[in-house]
Amino acid sequence: MLKQRVITALVLAALFLGGLALLPLPGLAVMFAVVFALGAWEWSRLAGWNGTPARSVYVMLVLSCIVALWIYCGLGSGPSRERVQPLLGVACLWWSFTMLWVKGYPGSAVIWRNVPMRSLMGILVLAPAWLSGIYLLSFPRGPALLVALVVVVAAADIGAYFAGRAFGKHKLAVAVSPKKTWEGFWGGIAACAVLAVILHSLLPADVSHIGMLSVVAVTIVTALASVVGDLTVSMVKRESGVKDSGRLLPGHGGVLDRLDSLCGAGPVFALGLLLAGW
Repeated sequence: MLKQRVITALVLAALFLGGLALLPLPGLAVMFAVVFALGAWEWSRLAGWNGTPARSVYVMLVLSCIVALWIYCGLGSGPSRERVQPLLGVACLWWSFTMLWVKGYPGSAVIWRNVPMRSLMGILVLAPAWLSGIYLLSFPRGPALLVALVVVVAAADIGAYFAGRAFGKHKLAVAVSPKKTWEGFWGGIAACAVLAVILHSLLPADVSHIGMLSVVAVTIVTALASVVGDLTVSMVKRESGVKDSGRLLPGHGGVLDRLDSLCGAGPVFALGLLLAGW
């Protein structure tokens, strides 16, 4: 299992970095849209859409939202901050609500367990994450920023894993993900705090006005959002009675199992960079 996970992770990393290096923005937008369409296909099952035709309709609905965001925000021709920033703010507000739902689960499921609400949840999980990724790519040094986002999420996950194994005793969200602990959570936050210091030291001269505290704040809040994204998808999977969202990625499960943390972290990271003055 570990060998499979490592091989799959290396292949995914190669595809991701290769795409960033070789594809123009429209090409990356299409590549990421395909990835998120696969995530939407998996979410359709979690939402209660049964049968290939119905699930295909849901995928088209998510892709329609993505296309609408591309057009509305002008992502192909110099995106408008005035249009993107409010959408990122709404996405961050949405993740704040899901954090409360995770905390209140299983009681909170009475609000969202029906098919229409779970379908809406999928759109709010996937479409803003795609928007934040493509918007980041439109920034100066956009590919480096997107890599930084992935590194922050990975640091939070790795730090939580090792701290949880070494010290984990107090459950973080036992009804949602019994293996996660508060000790692991704080280990991930500590890892990201160290990473933030490193990232600040690597800032180019033209953004030297961004201080250490801003970098630390954006990094830690992004790490927190990645945990919320992970727990939110885990909560919906638990309510749906499935362990993994799919089987497409050997050793990892489904595409959604790899996107969950990034979906929570992406809008928070992009909005944080704007507010910090990037």
